[in-house]
Amino acid sequence: MNDRQPLVRGAGLLAVLVAVLMVGARGQTTPDTSRLTWAAPSTAPRGSAGRPAPPASGGPQPEALPRSAPLRVSIPAIDAESALVPLRLNPDRTVEVPPVEDPMQAGWYALGPTPGEAGASVILGHVDGYTQPGIFFRLRDLRSGDQVLVARADGATARFVVYRTEQVPKDAFPTAEVYGGTSRPELHLVTCGGAFDRQAGSYLDNIIVFAVLAGSGSG
Repeated sequence: MNDRQPLVRGAGLLAVLVAVLMVGARGQTTPDTSRLTWAAPSTAPRGSAGRPAPPASGGPQPEALPRSAPLRVSIPAIDAESALVPLRLNPDRTVEVPPVEDPMQAGWYALGPTPGEAGASVILGHVDGYTQPGIFFRLRDLRSGDQVLVARADGATARFVVYRTEQVPKDAFPTAEVYGGTSRPELHLVTCGGAFDRQAGSYLDNIIVFAVLAGSGSG
């Protein structure tokens, strides 16, 4: 038996209670209150929680990229790679999630910036589903300096560098920090963690990884 708690069928979903704010010239939407409730490991992440964001490198800040849909995410340090599906809002104003029956599928919040644009782009993923490991099973293991690569529809690959990993209670989810509040290009990765609440069928905390654009290339 490892440190994972059993997945409760049908409960491994992202439930975000949303009051929608319209921001930016393109009318992007930012969730106001989040409740991320799909399954995740119960061990605390390793990282530099609470540290301020460093520059992307010792040189000038990379320029933001134009808007272009992300196609694929790759995280070499944890051997994670997935195509990306767009996630929007359900009729009840909850955020869509990748299909739990395919826990290795990640998704990106399509109502915000695309990875590489100025602002915070967000990628969501399950840690497990139907007792199988998910794409973000090892997300908590990311450390400062690890890279996240996002291939985009315009042929560019945006390269991000992790600068902080946090574990936070769901009732204190930092929505403004995760979904907005940055002028430079950032990428935020979200899954769950903490103790497993068997009655609710979900974990009590969230794992959030913050990364900043460090450069881009083709292919």
